[in-house]
Amino acid sequence: MPRTFHLIAAGVALLAAPLVAQSPAPARLALAEGPPPSAFPQDPGDVLYRQGREALNRGDWQVAARRFQQIRQSYPRSRYTADALYWEAWARYRTGRPDQLRMALGGLDTQRRQYPRAGTRGDAENLRLRIQGELARQGDSHAAEQVAGAARSAAQCGSGRNGGDDDERMAALNALLQMDADQAMPLLRTVLARRDACSEELRARAVFLVAQKAGTDAESLLLDVAQRDPSSEVRGQAVFWLSQSGTERSLDAIEQILRTTRDQDVQGNALFALSQHRSPRAGQVLRAYAERDDVNGDLREKAIFFLGQRGPENAPYLRALFGRLRDEEAKNKILFSLAQMRGAGNEQWILNVASDAGQPMGVRKQALFWASQAGVPAGTIGGLYDRMRDQEMREQVIFALSQRMSEPGVLDKILEIARRDPNRELRQKAIFWLGQSRDPRAARALQEIIGQ
Repeated sequence: MPRTFHLIAAGVALLAAPLVAQSPAPARLALAEGPPPSAFPQDPGDVLYRQGREALNRGDWQVAARRFQQIRQSYPRSRYTADALYWEAWARYRTGRPDQLRMALGGLDTQRRQYPRAGTRGDAENLRLRIQGELARQGDSHAAEQVAGAARSAAQCGSGRNGGDDDERMAALNALLQMDADQAMPLLRTVLARRDACSEELRARAVFLVAQKAGTDAESLLLDVAQRDPSSEVRGQAVFWLSQSGTERSLDAIEQILRTTRDQDVQGNALFALSQHRSPRAGQVLRAYAERDDVNGDLREKAIFFLGQRGPENAPYLRALFGRLRDEEAKNKILFSLAQMRGAGNEQWILNVASDAGQPMGVRKQALFWASQAGVPAGTIGGLYDRMRDQEMREQVIFALSQRMSEPGVLDKILEIARRDPNRELRQKAIFWLGQSRDPRAARALQEIIGQ
């Protein structure tokens, strides 16, 4: 699942890129940082380069473009000249003005002819497609033809063929989607129909673009990918974006995927998708899964966790489910979820679990920890010490109190244990935590113990 969400994040950056006036930096252009710091302080173009970089960082596109332009005009032999052409083009692109966009294309053409080995050449073609897409959106028919042609080529090419790469292909498809979604959808369908392993990431990015096109056609395509794509990563991303549509049809598909797939990664994505779907029925499907004894333990714990994330209305259900479970890890997940909710009597209920001698020791210790984390008063936690008969639970009480030393009465209780408890090991535990306190009373108590 982590790689799936990495691809989603990359897609978000890719989609945002054409929105020139407000967009963040597009993928692979390193625009959050701008050009790298000046590396040749003795170079005659160094001052202009630094000024251009500073102008980019503050969003002053016109000044940045002029500074980078001055480098190539005044110092054509500067080590900065090759990449200055790229950054000049980028600054002009960010203005969004047609005349500046065309000048940006001219600068990229110059870089391609004169500096084919420039460090920014890999990103330059990606930027070219974005500029053409923006011109096309502003009514430039020639740019529209170039975007459409690049998108058709992208739909037919697999990863690494014909000298292109996936970033460039997706830039072309994204530009077409922004320009003419109806024309882009068949090409995206062609990309998603591929089954070769080398196009896996391309398909994953295409899923994101399809998800941005609302309507039954896009949903049908996502359904097909979620059920048929050979890659679990691509299927998982399709499942995620289905959940964002919020329709009952998408919920039916997610439920079917959860019921029929054997791929645990995809099942995990389906559970997450259910947690994002706001339909009450999505919560019911999660509950049904959490009750199953025949599913993977980790996935069951995820279902329990996601139920807790859906809201406090699930607290009574989770408390009831706790009593029916035998798996300790699943019980611990319920304790965690209820502790995060707060209120609705959860804190006292968790404390009752900690006091229940019929529960496994590991579960009781977790319950005591989460009760303390959930805000049960320190005095209440300390009061458990005298009622507990198990040494392990008493040790857990000492630990819970040690995490709240600054609260009233806590140090007094630990001092009492350190001085008077008949159990030597428990006294030593209390003494250890006294040593972590900066309270003068703790220091005096330690001196008294040392002097005995």
